[in-house]
Amino acid sequence: MSHTAGVRQARKQRTRQALLDAALELLEGQSLSSLGLREVTRAVGLAPTAFYRHFRSVEELGVALVEEALGSLHPMIRTTVSPAVGSEERIARAVELIAGHVDAHPAHVRFVARERHGGVRPVREAIRGQLARFTAEVGQALAEDPESAGWSEDDLLMLAQLHVDQMLVTASLFLEAPADEPAARERVSRLAARQLRLIAIGRRHWPDRDGTAGVPPAT
Repeated sequence: MSHTAGVRQARKQRTRQALLDAALELLEGQSLSSLGLREVTRAVGLAPTAFYRHFRSVEELGVALVEEALGSLHPMIRTTVSPAVGSEERIARAVELIAGHVDAHPAHVRFVARERHGGVRPVREAIRGQLARFTAEVGQALAEDPESAGWSEDDLLMLAQLHVDQMLVTASLFLEAPADEPAARERVSRLAARQLRLIAIGRRHWPDRDGTAGVPPAT
């Protein structure tokens, strides 16, 4: 790539990022379905036609925001269920990581929480796809834990889904308990730890190792 082409590409990437950042800021007070591209381009100081050099539609911009918001979470998700540390340490680390992510990216967390069940189908599907990837990755990490010996693939995915759902709930709770409210934060941390502990206890006592638990005996 020539120097001129490299400069042009870098400029294009900066403009694209500026559009994403402006949209995210505007979405603090509205849903994606009500966001207009003119609002976004006005916030960046571009002509509306310039939007189409980067995104085909506001919906496509929304999908890019999903990737930006959730794409970086994959390593963290695996860390929260890593068998390398004890259960209590793992729980404490999971809560700490979730709180830290919410503090660092509150607008992204709020966007995902709102649009997960929002009115823009491609964005809902993008969020669903990312969460499905999380669930698969967590399931794989759980399968590597000796404690999972004898678990079926379906049960591991069910357990993984519990972890992912709990992460989303905890993130939403931290979002409503900002860093300048330590008492509220502590309540969220304690509740999240108790809920994760309950999942861990249920995992240790889950009987369905051979797929027959709960099936009544033949008469």
